Amino acid sequence: MTSMGKGKPFLEVLSSAIHEDYRFPFLEVFAFLYGLGTFVFASFGVTITATGATNQVTATANEVVAYGAVSSILSLPLSIFIILVFKNIAYGLGSDLEKGIIQTYFSYPLRRRGILTAKLLSALGVALLLFLGIQISGLYILAPDIILPQLGTVLLTYAASLSYPLLIAGIMLLLTLKLRRGGISLVVGLVLYFAMSIVSGIATIFAIVTETPLSLQIISAISPSIVLTQYYGGTLGNFWAPAFSEVLLYTGVSYVIVAFVFVLGYTYFSRRLNL
Repeated sequence: MTSMGKGKPFLEVLSSAIHEDYRFPFLEVFAFLYGLGTFVFASFGVTITATGATNQVTATANEVVAYGAVSSILSLPLSIFIILVFKNIAYGLGSDLEKGIIQTYFSYPLRRRGILTAKLLSALGVALLLFLGIQISGLYILAPDIILPQLGTVLLTYAASLSYPLLIAGIMLLLTLKLRRGGISLVVGLVLYFAMSIVSGIATIFAIVTETPLSLQIISAISPSIVLTQYYGGTLGNFWAPAFSEVLLYTGVSYVIVAFVFVLGYTYFSRRLNL
């Protein structure tokens, strides 16, 4: 079969998934909220604490400002992004499994991994492009002199912040495929997401009491935004002032873990999912 012949079934699955995941007015509402969160909450002030001053040898003031700007607009829009992705995976894919729609896709001249790729491009890829596209464009409109020269800092901040949500999305994918329904996986995903703030708070207290960053370093392997916060002037600089190379290391490790979880999902879907 020609590559064009293979591409048509893939596009059919992708278009069907997008139609289901972004029924009106989901796409319009989420796009509006992303834009609103960017323009309302964006802050370009810079606060460099005394404890974090040691990091300023490597982190310039402009980098700190760019990091602060991204951090200021992440809270609400990131939560909205997570809700959208979790909904797409749990109810989009879960509904297809429950209703037997996946079995219809299996009759297409398309490998199983191609079907899952189409579903994930819709559930996760479209949402990610919408989220990053609107937020980064909004930041550029507000402060092009800061955002464009520090684009690497901006992208690294997003990468570190998105790693843990993507990990949860991968876990939800595995649960949805195993259970063949999305309700339980959605609950587990939301619990895991909100539990991180509690765990990181406990780890921070433990680190302060023991004066060792080990607990935070462990968590940073799955949530590198923690080490990134310390690099750009965190409150633990007296006993944990990570270098930029450490930030990259933790971020890289976190995405290796994310990739591993998604590979497990692909393997299960391709070899062990029986309908």
